[in-house]
Amino acid sequence: MAKSKNDNTENQILEAAKSVFQQKGMDGARMQEIADEAGINKAMLHYYYRSKQILFEAVFSNAFSLLAPHLNKILNDDSSIEDKIRNFTHDQLSFMIKHPYLPKFIIHELNRNPEFISKISANTNLFNLEKFNAQLAKEVEKGIIKPISGEQLFINILALNIFPIVASPLITAIVNTDKKGFEQLMEVRKTEVADFIINSIKA
Repeated sequence: MAKSKNDNTENQILEAAKSVFQQKGMDGARMQEIADEAGINKAMLHYYYRSKQILFEAVFSNAFSLLAPHLNKILNDDSSIEDKIRNFTHDQLSFMIKHPYLPKFIIHELNRNPEFISKISANTNLFNLEKFNAQLAKEVEKGIIKPISGEQLFINILALNIFPIVASPLITAIVNTDKKGFEQLMEVRKTEVADFIINSIKA
């Protein structure tokens, strides 16, 4: 029973932290707010996670461990390159719209601590591009797709998906919209990015 109670408490903390980080971001969140949201005292929170940084990494790892296998499955299924691009873009953007603080945190951590990604990849498999690259090479050889490497295409997909989330304050100001308007733009972008990429690589 004790172990079950401890597991439940930890899950409560992670859910509470996710909610607070969602609202306030990494820098704006406070450990006391997270403790209050979890319904525990601050001493108990520090017993499980002795710093906000460690707690954030736990929230990130938990979320990424749900996303990475799903996106890897898309990259390695038997669908066409076009369907892979559509499904990957739709699901990655859907995830980031729900967790906008995560890509910003990754950029911040990679600049501050280059070893961060090694720590994450030790617990969660990163994307496997082997099948994607081989499939793309075949479609290029057949003349279905313009010459492009799998690595470059994948970077293009990531860049077009991630940049608007990371630069959301800038984009919101440039297009003169509010948070709701930005979210609507991102909903449309789930298909716009895929269409743009597919049209650019079709032979």
